Amino acid sequence: MQGTVDPNKAALNYHNEEIAAPHHEEHPDLRLFGLLVFLGAESMIFLGLFVAYLTFRAVYPSWPPEGTPERELVLPAINTVILIASSFIIHNADTAIKKNDVKGLRTWFSITAIMGAVFLMGQLYEYSKLEFGLTTNLYASTFYVLTGFHGLHVFLGVCLILAVLWRAQKAGHYSDQEHFGVEAAELYWHFVDVVWIVLFILLYLL
Repeated sequence: MQGTVDPNKAALNYHNEEIAAPHHEEHPDLRLFGLLVFLGAESMIFLGLFVAYLTFRAVYPSWPPEGTPERELVLPAINTVILIASSFIIHNADTAIKKNDVKGLRTWFSITAIMGAVFLMGQLYEYSKLEFGLTTNLYASTFYVLTGFHGLHVFLGVCLILAVLWRAQKAGHYSDQEHFGVEAAELYWHFVDVVWIVLFILLYLL
């Protein structure tokens, strides 16, 4: 009969139109939240190590234990200055990309990566000059675990910075509107720096 609409055909057409229609629903950007959760978890690991170190220090009659060779302070202090300064350097990169200055981003990130590499080389040099090993006593063991675990994070931070540098070679990859990778690398690097300041105070100054 003319004018009669087949309900099955109408339902099929509606279903096809629903599939073909573009989806405009926007999903929230949870990348920053995920990064903060990751850094929170890493903070808990370091906190556990700090608590263990302070517990050992509290229960031992003398700390470091008698017979432990003295540590050199000059090189770790220089390393600390380098790492703290690198936090200001990497922030310049974030400022640059928010002005669409990709060249500035590359420059400041490159300097930060070099400073991170210098820190790691300084740490390895310090290890080579220490007169105690991993199994010398409890202090030596905790010293190597704390500084070594932090050194691993510095290495990963340098790798992250180099990854951002590599991606920044592509024109338009980072801009004043799209720069999460830059911010993530900066936030991670600040985290590494803060942890080292705590470590330096605990291991070298107290």
